[in-house]
Amino acid sequence: MSDQVKQTVKKVFEDLATSLETGRMESRIKIGLTIDGSELGTEVMKQAAYAIKQKNLFDLVLIGKDVDWVTDFDHYSTTDCQKDSAELMEELLDSGELQGCVTLHYNFPIGVSTVGKVVTPALGRELFIATTTGTTSGIRNEAMVLNAINGIAAAKACGIQQPTIGILNIEGAKTVERSLTTLQENGYELVFGESQREDGGKVLRGNDLPLGSVDVVVCDSLTGNLLMKLFSAYSSGGNYETVGAGYGPGLGRNYERNICIISRASGAPVITNALEYAYELAKGKLGKISQTEYQKADQAGLKPICLELSAVPTTEVKEIEPPPKEIVTSEIAGIEIMELEDAVKVLWEADIYAESGMGCTGPIVLVNEKNLAAAQAELKTAKYL
Repeated sequence: MSDQVKQTVKKVFEDLATSLETGRMESRIKIGLTIDGSELGTEVMKQAAYAIKQKNLFDLVLIGKDVDWVTDFDHYSTTDCQKDSAELMEELLDSGELQGCVTLHYNFPIGVSTVGKVVTPALGRELFIATTTGTTSGIRNEAMVLNAINGIAAAKACGIQQPTIGILNIEGAKTVERSLTTLQENGYELVFGESQREDGGKVLRGNDLPLGSVDVVVCDSLTGNLLMKLFSAYSSGGNYETVGAGYGPGLGRNYERNICIISRASGAPVITNALEYAYELAKGKLGKISQTEYQKADQAGLKPICLELSAVPTTEVKEIEPPPKEIVTSEIAGIEIMELEDAVKVLWEADIYAESGMGCTGPIVLVNEKNLAAAQAELKTAKYL
């Protein structure tokens, strides 16, 4: 009897057992795990696999080379080549044999990036980091707007009906905030959280990360990848990730495969959590939710917003002389640092004296108190606020 026939027979008996338990003839969710490629060896894969087997939430299917312990699981044998494992994983996902898979070193197409999940140390809250690997867009600010959609989809698939989002205080944060606010005003159901710092706001400071001030933190993939590594391995010295659920599923427009990423330094606890994360996403119909979120965002003008973010600005050198100098004591915050000097010149052109500076929460424009309202109006009209 061939291995494939044995697996088919085993599946029939498993389905029969499930139907006797539930009264319905239905298959259990199957989640795959590719077991090759970890810097920590297959031992961590073995520990995670048996932890999942003991919990018995879903059926675990292993993909990879023949090692002695895989006989206790459904197993598809491959060579040591990770390319073979990736191709087999894709076949099993596309055929419906698997509803999700946890793997390493997967090359997502451009437009797809992963949403990681960690547990924050201050209050033990789950935090989705959107995103942690992959490239949603070659334009940073556009990528972060799309990352927000992806983060919301992952959180909803895990059962959070109205996930709160915040934007990490990195380059592009204020531009992304304006774009997401426009999307919200156009009817997209987006719920902003708030920084726990005294001055609040939708832009999160570093303190908000260990606190878990929101459900989903929006950032670029490189920053998100760094955050995942810090959250996952801060207690172990860095070479063994112990906390969180890995770097998460690849998400993007029209992308439906539930492929969740772990790193070569992910330890058994993270691999176990990543498998449960993949199961949650499969059970929550991640692909369907992602498609629905993009449809809703498109109805609220997502594509024109992204087009505006990706447009190459025309560079026209124009010398503007400042108005007569005044005492500047009033601060205007919320301007992107890369646009700060341009914002000052907009006010000069409107005959309002202004200076740039750096406040407690980031870049600021300084004006005289009597010009504050007029300056804010000018900056809003010019889309700097």
